[in-house]
Amino acid sequence: MTDSYKTIVKPTKEILYKDRGSKFYGYAFPISSSEEVNDLIAPLRSTHSKAGHHCYAWKLGAGNDNYRANDDGEPSHSAGDPILGQILAHELSDVLIVVSRIFGGTKLGIGGLISAYRETAKLALTDAKIITRTITANVEIHFEYPQMSQVMRYIDENNFKINFQELTTTCIITVAVPVSQQKEICETIHRMYPITSKIPD
Repeated sequence: MTDSYKTIVKPTKEILYKDRGSKFYGYAFPISSSEEVNDLIAPLRSTHSKAGHHCYAWKLGAGNDNYRANDDGEPSHSAGDPILGQILAHELSDVLIVVSRIFGGTKLGIGGLISAYRETAKLALTDAKIITRTITANVEIHFEYPQMSQVMRYIDENNFKINFQELTTTCIITVAVPVSQQKEICETIHRMYPITSKIPD
């Protein structure tokens, strides 16, 4: 199971790529769901009202099964796939790249379109601030108050984020841990008797 993936922090600035009169405007956006895609593309249709095509690709999550590529009227696989290829080449997720094309009077051919859309998508990511995002899962730690210092030391040493805590005579702290290590961390905590842990329902 993958613990992390790369994504961009904020939308990139508009870039322009030209080829034989055609203008290709490229944009990259961070997204958290596919429902955001149409809302991000809609303003570009107004900004570039002369553009005949607003082609795009997006990918979500750390896996390789949640993505989409759209040619928006260009010949099949000549636009969306080259854009998606740049997302994959940069190993990005939770990202949308849109390329708006204004036709310049000269047909570029399939090869020319593939090259132009690929290059525009690549340029759109040139100035992107890329970060690594860790996928986490929760672990509940149950302990008695005298074990507080031991538990907090363990949390601090492993840089776990505390999502919830209830500190009375019997204490509960919920921490976020790398998803692939969830069971292993539970087993480690169980060995710290009388401290116990569980995976929340």
